Amino acid sequence: MKVLVVYSTKTKNTLKLAEALYDTIRYRKELKSITDKPDPEDYGFIAVGFWIKDGKPDSATMEFLPQIRDKEVFLFATHASAKNSDSVHDAMKVAKELACNARTIGTFSCQGEIPAEMMEKAAAQSPQPPWLADAPSAKGHPDKKDIRELVDFFNKLTI
Repeated sequence: MKVLVVYSTKTKNTLKLAEALYDTIRYRKELKSITDKPDPEDYGFIAVGFWIKDGKPDSATMEFLPQIRDKEVFLFATHASAKNSDSVHDAMKVAKELACNARTIGTFSCQGEIPAEMMEKAAAQSPQPPWLADAPSAKGHPDKKDIRELVDFFNKLTI
């Protein structure tokens, strides 16, 4: 089986998770940016990493997910919001709905640090985005513990 780990990232947080996931996979595998527009038909299993924006996956991921058909898929994401926030649950729900022609075997998310300049821009908005209050706790994430949790969770899944 050939596995694709595809990721979308703005701050490299999701890339950190994608690389850790890629390193743990034992099958033939490829790691690609979503901007490379990989063809999902070329793979037997796909892990899709994305960042959350406004309670949804980023736009590139939203465009990619419906292309996955008749495959098993694993979804993982980074975000500034609290891990179990409504925004994160909503985004994963949207991702699963967009990947409705695939079989989602699991999901994982963790916080990801937001650069200071992005925080400043968000703080200047009116109204401020809901994730802004949680963003300080995202500093330093994803960290080694987040990556270990991702890898441990993924290794328990059957692909």
